[in-house]
Amino acid sequence: MFKKFALVAVSALALAGCNDQAGSSGASRDVISAVGSSTVYPFATVVGERFASATGMKTPKIESTGTGGGMERFCAGVGAAHPDIANASRRMKKSEFDKCVANGVKDIVEIQVGIDGIAVGESIDGPKFALTPQDLYKALAAEVEGKPNTAKTWQDVNPALPAVAISVYGPPSTSGTYDAFKELILLKGCEADPKMKAMKDADKDAFEKNCTTLRGAPYYVEQGENDNLMIGKLAKNPNSVGIFGYSYLEENLSKVRGITLGGVAPEYDAIASGKYPGARPLFIYVKKAHIGVIPGIKEYVTEFLKGAADGGYLKEKGLIVSPADVTAKANAAANGMTTLDGAELK
Repeated sequence: MFKKFALVAVSALALAGCNDQAGSSGASRDVISAVGSSTVYPFATVVGERFASATGMKTPKIESTGTGGGMERFCAGVGAAHPDIANASRRMKKSEFDKCVANGVKDIVEIQVGIDGIAVGESIDGPKFALTPQDLYKALAAEVEGKPNTAKTWQDVNPALPAVAISVYGPPSTSGTYDAFKELILLKGCEADPKMKAMKDADKDAFEKNCTTLRGAPYYVEQGENDNLMIGKLAKNPNSVGIFGYSYLEENLSKVRGITLGGVAPEYDAIASGKYPGARPLFIYVKKAHIGVIPGIKEYVTEFLKGAADGGYLKEKGLIVSPADVTAKANAAANGMTTLDGAELK
């Protein structure tokens, strides 16, 4: 009898401990908390509204902090004081995963919710730029071929471009859009230069540093995490160029237009097929320890994948549907709450 009582007591304590871990010393939350990417933010908020309407639960609290800032908060610990979900416009980094684990966030579920494009755009009153990744590298890199960048106009970069001062509004370093812009566009543009390709073969770290260290104002000006403010900046400065998520371009075609990169426009089909060089995956990361403690997390994830599916309501908001195999993997991860082991991250 004593043994049975002791076993029950131990089980109760273990359950209480689990709830305390996700409830921050006994305190709890009845609303989902998600932080991260400004690109994922508009999709996450629409999903939150649909989730609340369908379930009768509270609308999740979604914060646009940038992917890097969101990961910082997500990985800080387990409990009600910490977010349940991190939205990301790039994949989680190995260093972020390791920080999560070090802080007790050991079970993380990765779910790709769709595809986005890093749109390069201008005002509808702009000079109708047609750029290449190499043009952007030569305009924005602090050093070109190991020498300080002295280009002041787009024509200095490429004689075929207008003699307009280089002025680019872009995301801050905490943004996943910033990371993806460097990886998908600047590095490709840099590698197109034979001298830089030789540097890559000889010293990859030096190559990446040289290619992705950006000039400051007035050439590259960080605009924070609110891409709608950038749209307004372009309207007021028609000779400037902006870098932002495709969904913001799609929603503001009366104010801005996409700039072709290598002859390919930032359009739905081009991004979905991978023809557009700025195509990138979008993710949400779920803290498994919070499931069953903070109410509604699984239902919210299910609603997100419903909206992100082929024919789902998020397509109208500019989300590009993932290929069938990626969608199947995302659904499997969501249904089984399969966790990352970190080995596949970089």
